[in-house]
Amino acid sequence: MVLFADDTSLLITDSNKLDFNTNINQSLHNIISWFNSSLLVLNFNKTHYVEFRTKNYYEVKTKVTYDHINISNSTETKFLGLIIDETLSWNQHVDQIATKLCSACYALRNLKHIVPQSTLRTIYYAYIHSILSYGIIFWGRSSNVSKLFILQKRIIRIINNTGVRESCREAFKNMEIMTLYSQYIFSLILFAVKNKHLFTSNNEIHTYKTRNYLNFHLPTVNLTKFYKGPYISGTKAFNHLPRHIKILVNDMKCFKLSLKRFLCHHSFYSIEEYYEHTDDKDM
Repeated sequence: MVLFADDTSLLITDSNKLDFNTNINQSLHNIISWFNSSLLVLNFNKTHYVEFRTKNYYEVKTKVTYDHINISNSTETKFLGLIIDETLSWNQHVDQIATKLCSACYALRNLKHIVPQSTLRTIYYAYIHSILSYGIIFWGRSSNVSKLFILQKRIIRIINNTGVRESCREAFKNMEIMTLYSQYIFSLILFAVKNKHLFTSNNEIHTYKTRNYLNFHLPTVNLTKFYKGPYISGTKAFNHLPRHIKILVNDMKCFKLSLKRFLCHHSFYSIEEYYEHTDDKDM
């Protein structure tokens, strides 16, 4: 059970579809009983369930009821500002971000004639950066995230007064603004480092100081969704860091500063570009 303000969410899993139905309905009854004993009332008009599934989905025929009231099924839900759909494609959330960025483009295009570039950069970090960075470790591998990068480059062109056909890479570097993909890598690595207790490092598996002893151990997984999720992606992103940055992992302030400088300097235009990069200091 996840509680936030006046919102309550239940997460239920089961490998047996019959037990799955039983557990859902029993859990709903239990939570309503707890509400009643706490003098709280469940709003059935705002209550629904999302049945998360994979591509190899088989129909469960889930039916959730309470006192002859049917709880409606939904293909998506908004949780702490993130739109989560039933297949975890994040397409709806990306579309919502794109709408906000289009509005930001319009506002910046009008402001650039009356305020200096430094003010536009401040506006970028005050509004646009927060939109692009929030929850990015979850939706950063979405199949249509490239359209957000196109909008981000449009914003950078407006701020830097760059031509449509000119590359934005140098503008990103000069303004020390991370590209969308660099921001994704930055957030992934910080997630991994700040939650080291969830990861296993290679030096915990063996005591030999090999060239990869600072790396996190990459587990074998079968589910594609989990492989593309923040745990595996964070492990891979951290492991690919130059060694001179990885050795700073126990000094969070220096590590974060070095990581940001590295990502701003290279301005990666794709995830693949990051993994193809070889740092001279590691040669």
